[in-house]
Amino acid sequence: MAEAAAQEPKKPGWRRILTALGNPKTGYMAIFGFAAGLPYALLLGTLYAWLSDAEVDLETMGVFSLIGLAYAFKFLWSPLLDRLNIPVLSLLGPRKQWIVTAQLLLGAILLVLSTLNPVSSLGWFSLLAGIGAFASATQDVVIDAWRVDVADEKATIDILSTVYQMGYRIAALVGGALALFLAERTSWPTVYAIMGAIMALVGLLGIFAPDSDTAAARIGAGEEDLAELRQPGEVHPRVRMMALAVIGVLWAWALITVGVFMVRSLGSDPEMRPDSVAFISTYGPLIVAATVIVPAIIASWLVYLRRIGHRTLTEPMPAQTRLDGIVDHGYRALILPLVDFVGRLGWAVIVVLGLVLTYRITDSIWGSFAYPFYLGELEYTKDEVAVASKFFGVGALMLGLALGGTLLTVIGRMATLTFGAVIAALTNLLYADLAIGGARMQAVSDASGFTWLVGKLGGDPALAKLMVTIAGENIAVGIAGAAFVAYLSSIVSKSYSAVQYALVSSLTLLVGTLGRGALGKMIEVRGYYDVFILTCVIGFVAVALCLIEWARIARLGRKSGVDETALSGA
Repeated sequence: MAEAAAQEPKKPGWRRILTALGNPKTGYMAIFGFAAGLPYALLLGTLYAWLSDAEVDLETMGVFSLIGLAYAFKFLWSPLLDRLNIPVLSLLGPRKQWIVTAQLLLGAILLVLSTLNPVSSLGWFSLLAGIGAFASATQDVVIDAWRVDVADEKATIDILSTVYQMGYRIAALVGGALALFLAERTSWPTVYAIMGAIMALVGLLGIFAPDSDTAAARIGAGEEDLAELRQPGEVHPRVRMMALAVIGVLWAWALITVGVFMVRSLGSDPEMRPDSVAFISTYGPLIVAATVIVPAIIASWLVYLRRIGHRTLTEPMPAQTRLDGIVDHGYRALILPLVDFVGRLGWAVIVVLGLVLTYRITDSIWGSFAYPFYLGELEYTKDEVAVASKFFGVGALMLGLALGGTLLTVIGRMATLTFGAVIAALTNLLYADLAIGGARMQAVSDASGFTWLVGKLGGDPALAKLMVTIAGENIAVGIAGAAFVAYLSSIVSKSYSAVQYALVSSLTLLVGTLGRGALGKMIEVRGYYDVFILTCVIGFVAVALCLIEWARIARLGRKSGVDETALSGA
């Protein structure tokens, strides 16, 4: 609780907000947010406009979108990023060495993608996109950890989180609207070559950012940390070995299972492709259980053993063999962050994990099909989509982020988080109306005078109703996104920032990513309207969990007399 309070001050006033915005850390946070958002927009968004132009079928795109699992499973390699140095590049700093490396690699991958044909070279295309997603997820892990590590009383975690989101969304404008405009006038290979050059330039700018002293101290701790695991009161090494083996096997099984499915799906003709709906219905729950539920149960068991002093060491027990050292390293890197997380949250970890798994599902699960919906189903042009979804849409999203950041300071984190969940779910109904003709959205556009304004600027009523729909959703997503990133940042410990933030942030994508293959088939069979109704209903699961978490934090605040924003990680 003390640590959470230290990293999350009470609601800042306007003076503190202005001070934070003038801090160099805030400027670099915006750059890092841009660096995180650009490859995500290009690999899991704009790429599908390219695939649509190449006439790749929707189910293939749904399976192809499974490269997004790199983001969902990034916590698996996050311990390495939290503990290891890259030779020579470590001179840049413990966090920047990984950030800069990932960004330069992404620049190279985008350049190579620009030389490939997505139809005739689908295998190589998907392989490089997968490696790009891996590099992008890697930089996300380190950027998220950097944000938690460098936050202080001036550059608060709420302000850094909001600025990060703004940089991220500006990247969506560049990787979305600008990419669509360029594709309409040049070609997709030219677009990806330009974006690769931009990404490489961003990587060079990152060299000059400040780095984290907290991370440097942790990476240098070395054998002292391992020695602490073998002191009296710690869980016995044999028990730790068993826990590490079980979790390692489960995570390896999940990765192999998804990898085999992707290879079989992308490497087969549509008629021979595995049934994505059957795969998700059969293996989806098992993957979630193997990667989230069982590891959380094991971590809870380890916390319980240590608390009651059962199967713990009664005297120092130094490592004797190389295997002992390997187990200690694995446990410290992979399991100990989970134990710390569960130990701090207690029973509330069930609510927190449920909230993390469901909060962003309403927009993450169908995001890959946005371009096919706009360009294929609704038959808008690339220019119209760029204007509505990117230029105008990103403006609405930035407004939502600004509103979210303001609400965080005025009504508190949990109130903003809950409000964001409600409106994010309800805005799916706007798209449901659009899917059946958009009569209601057209009426809203006409009544508000927006149709008249768009007409004066050279647009037509159909474009106006699309812009109104996108504006409603993006304002909601902006508010929800600002609150959610601040919430996630508040529940992790600085001692394990890379691993814990990677775990909770990756879980936000896990359910949505696993469901995209099935969703593509559902769209083919049932249409978009049913999909939007379904995602709206799913969104209210997150609303219920927000209310439960809000009540928990409020109760802790009443007991301790501490502001709710200081207790999210308690």
